Amino acid sequence: MAIVVTILQIVAPVFILALIGFLWVRSGAEYQMQFVTRLAMTISLPCLVFSSLMKTQIDPVSLAAVFLASVVAYPVIAIVTFALVRLSGLQMKTFLAPLIFGNTGNLGLPLALFAFGETGLGYAVVIFAVMAIYSFTFGAWIVAGGGSFLKLAKEPIVGATLLGALFLYQGWQTPVWMTNTLDLIGQMAIPLMLITLGVAVGGMQIRGLSRAVLLSIIKVIIAVAVAWMSGIYFNLPPVALAVLVLQVSTPVAVTSYLMAEKFNANAAEVAGLVVISTMLSVVSIPLVLALFL
Repeated sequence: MAIVVTILQIVAPVFILALIGFLWVRSGAEYQMQFVTRLAMTISLPCLVFSSLMKTQIDPVSLAAVFLASVVAYPVIAIVTFALVRLSGLQMKTFLAPLIFGNTGNLGLPLALFAFGETGLGYAVVIFAVMAIYSFTFGAWIVAGGGSFLKLAKEPIVGATLLGALFLYQGWQTPVWMTNTLDLIGQMAIPLMLITLGVAVGGMQIRGLSRAVLLSIIKVIIAVAVAWMSGIYFNLPPVALAVLVLQVSTPVAVTSYLMAEKFNANAAEVAGLVVISTMLSVVSIPLVLALFL
């Protein structure tokens, strides 16, 4: 019974904030999603990533192991998923990227923070950065037929990650007034992303629900298995292993839907995956957490 209460305490804030966004948009209230998303992705989230890395007390060797484990896990998932999509006769540009990349930002970061504290957030930030790099390059190439490394280099999240890693490695710290400012700005990121997730899900037009259910379940199984094996191979400490499995197995990211819209993939099918996988995460995330708590 104690573990159930613990898991509810972790996941309840996440889904309540997403529910607020969902109910907000369903009520017909205005939500400037483009503005909020840009604010979170270009200012608030980079501040959160930088300050989290700079202040983390995690052993750099453990962080490096998490980095390597996630770098390996995503290509393995891509290979397995590629075979699944090809054998199923599904459209590659529509289904492959959503089945590889999870919602490591909107859901993964707050879940890691609530479940494992600042240590968990430090690990989660590294995995999120790896996923973002893969998503903006390989993911874009899948959907659009070409990815731009130059565009990736201009993303604030990439610069924040590299700079935060440098400060962590060197043991540097920003002045107290700047650290407090970065922390305050970064604190906006998680609630903004969760509410925006709810808004995005609430406004989607979806299709192919039965197929979305099956694919969402398969995605979780593949992600958990691959992340677990990768973490064991790189001998991750318990918290790092838990965060890796949690992050990699998050539901389909809203960005997959946005890319499908932008590059003329079947956005309605991707929307179905986003909505169904997010709904199923109400069950899958507690089950994953139960393995480690």
